[in-house]
Amino acid sequence: MLKIWGRGNSTNVKKALWAAEELSIPYENIPAGGAHGIVASPEYRAINPNSRVPAIEDDGFALWESNTIVRYLAAKYGEARLLIADPAARASAEKWMDWTTSSIAGPFRDVFWNTVRLAPDQQDHAAKAKGLAECSAMFEIADAALASQPYLSGEDFGVGDIPLGCFAYAWFEMPITRPDHPHLFAWYERLRARPAYRKAVMIPLT
Repeated sequence: MLKIWGRGNSTNVKKALWAAEELSIPYENIPAGGAHGIVASPEYRAINPNSRVPAIEDDGFALWESNTIVRYLAAKYGEARLLIADPAARASAEKWMDWTTSSIAGPFRDVFWNTVRLAPDQQDHAAKAKGLAECSAMFEIADAALASQPYLSGEDFGVGDIPLGCFAYAWFEMPITRPDHPHLFAWYERLRARPAYRKAVMIPLT
């Protein structure tokens, strides 16, 4: 059985859990990281030497890096469902996976930690404001793309939607002031209608 290592409230772990749910893959989720520990143990470092989550074990095959895990699961268990056959269309979808990691993850972390994770007296309001401004500018790019197609992956939901979709839940549910991105919000509502998204991603933020 597929094993997915990582705590369920980690954005990166949610990617793997969501992909597994979409593909109806039987799996075991082993909480790790944060308060659960485990990641510094020799046993876990043999799976992921970075001591981070997520990591998976699949029939003796170990893999880490969340976007790569999503691509692997889609390729092995449901290529026709989440991956696109045409190379250009597939690349157009998958670019959003890496864009999310390179452009959104850093500033989003400053917003999330200084809104949800840290106590009020520990929050860095300047870092939060900077993160909000940077995230808003990046979400503007996604909003423009979604003006002409229902999903970042194109006409149908696919792997290109999973990384940003995991961030979108917190973005729209945190008590923050957000700019109006109507196409992004409509996309988020489409994700919310998916049972796999509700199960794997829409869990309490705290």
